[in-house]
Amino acid sequence: MRTTWVPAADSAGYGADNLPYGVFARAGEPPRVGVRVGRWVLDLAGVLGDPVFAAPSLGPFMARGSTAWRATRAKVAGMLAADKGRAAAEPHLVPLSQVRLLCPFEAADYTVFQGSAEHAAAVQGLLRPGTSLPAPWFRQPSGRHGRAGALTACGRGVRRPGGQHAGPGGPTPQVGPSTRVDAEAHLGLVVGVPTSPGRRVPVSGFVEHVFGAVLVADFNARDVEAWEGLPLGPLTGSSFSVPVSPWVVPTDALGAARFAGRAQAPPPMPNLARVADWGLRVRFEVRLNGDVVSRPQYAAMYWTPDQLLAHLTANGAALRTGDLFTSGAVSGGVEGQRGSLLERESAGEAPVRLSGGAARSYLEDGDTVGIRAWARGMGGGPIRLGEVGATVLPSEE
Repeated sequence: MRTTWVPAADSAGYGADNLPYGVFARAGEPPRVGVRVGRWVLDLAGVLGDPVFAAPSLGPFMARGSTAWRATRAKVAGMLAADKGRAAAEPHLVPLSQVRLLCPFEAADYTVFQGSAEHAAAVQGLLRPGTSLPAPWFRQPSGRHGRAGALTACGRGVRRPGGQHAGPGGPTPQVGPSTRVDAEAHLGLVVGVPTSPGRRVPVSGFVEHVFGAVLVADFNARDVEAWEGLPLGPLTGSSFSVPVSPWVVPTDALGAARFAGRAQAPPPMPNLARVADWGLRVRFEVRLNGDVVSRPQYAAMYWTPDQLLAHLTANGAALRTGDLFTSGAVSGGVEGQRGSLLERESAGEAPVRLSGGAARSYLEDGDTVGIRAWARGMGGGPIRLGEVGATVLPSEE
C-alpha cells in the first residue's frame, strides 16, 4: 500500500506509517532532529519551524507528551502522504548519505528486564543445573539496573572487556580479558514523560509515558557474569557496552503489530494485569559476520512492555525523560530462534557454523554482530525498526 510520494520509501519499510525519529548532523552543522523517510531524513526544524527540533536530542520533544507526539506525527504524515504537501516538505529532505547519525536521546536510567521465559530458563540451567525457574519469576518481571554510560551509538566498536573469571584449571580466579563475549538482541522502550517520586504508572499508562522503541545490542562477558554470580550479580560482566539503534519508532507506528500477548500462568497480580494489547509481533534477525544465526520472535516474550513499565514504577520510583528499559534477550527458545550464544551452550548445541567453515561458541576479536527487526505497519506493508550492531575490538590489556 502506498503511504507517501517519497520514492521507494514504502518498499524500504520507512514510509509514512513508520516515521521513526532520530538525530542527524550535516557536515559543519549542529545536530538536529529528523524523521527517516526511505533513503532521506526529513529535517523537522526546517519543515515545521519548531525550535524544539533544532535540539541535539529528542529529549525536549519527548517531554512535551503524547498529545504533542500524535499531533506532530499526524502533521508530518499528512505532508508526506498527500501530493499537496510535497512542495513544503521536499526541500527539507536530506539524503542519508550526507548525514551522520547520532544517539537519538540522552539516556537517563537504564534497566534490563528478563522478559523471555526460555532465555531465563537457559540461564537458570547453567547457573543452577537441574533446577527450574523459581515461582516468583512468573509473578513479576525480573530485571536489573544497568549503567546509562554504557549506551553507545550504533556502529561503534565494542572493546573486549576484562575482569575476574574462573581460571582454566578450577575455581581459582584470574584477571584478564573475557573469553566468552556474547550479544543479545533486545527491544528497548524509551520514556518520554517523567513522573514525580511516589507515583506509580499503571499498565494503562504505557502509551502516555513511552515515546517509542529502539533496537538494542546487549553485549555480555559470560565468564565474568558467572564469576560475579548470585544473588546480586552480574555487574561488570554486563555493563561495558550497549549499542542502541539511531531510530526511535513511535509507539503509534506499532498499532498493527499489537496482539494480546502470550498467555500467562499463573494470572498476573492486579497491578500487572493487562488491560490492552501490548504483545508485539516483531520479527528479529541476528547476524554474525553477515551470516544469519537466529531469527527470534518478540511475540514469544512472556512479559509485555506495559507490564514492564508498571513493575518498574511499582515502588514509586520516578521516571525521567530518556529512561530506557529493555525486554531482555528476545528468544524463542528453540533451534533457529535462540536469543544468545549462551542459550546454544545451555541446549548442548554445536557452535555456530559460519560461511567459509568458521565456527563460533563465543565472539572473537573482529566479529561483527548485526541486529535488525521489522513488523507489520498500519498500511499493511512492513515497517523497519532499523539496525544496530558493533564489531568486537581487541582488549587493551
